[in-house]
Amino acid sequence: MKTGIEIIAAERQRQIEQEGWTPEHDSEHVNDEMAIAASAYALPDYCRHIVRHYDGYPKEVSYPRGWPWDAKWWKPCPGNRIKELAKAGALIAAEIDRLMNAEMKAHGIDTEQIKKDKEGE
Repeated sequence: MKTGIEIIAAERQRQIEQEGWTPEHDSEHVNDEMAIAASAYALPDYCRHIVRHYDGYPKEVSYPRGWPWDAKWWKPCPGNRIKELAKAGALIAAEIDRLMNAEMKAHGIDTEQIKKDKEGE
């Protein structure tokens, strides 16, 4: 049986390989979007759905309040809490990596060279 960190790492790898959410792509999200999305997946289902009113008629919104992206990117896994928490953890890991890369670049550190050096080890 995999540990939680192994499940999160596998989900992050899936996001990169299957969804195309690479570190280069992630670097474009500079307004805490990944952390906000992670918090949405971490919320239990009963905390997610809200009702908004349009022209006096209630319309249930199928994504949580504050979801940072278009509704088509909200992909909950009803009945599979572990998968939702893995998505949350992978998004947090991606946000941490983005922040660390931004900090290194701000200090003139070449993150691409570091990646190449690690691959050569």
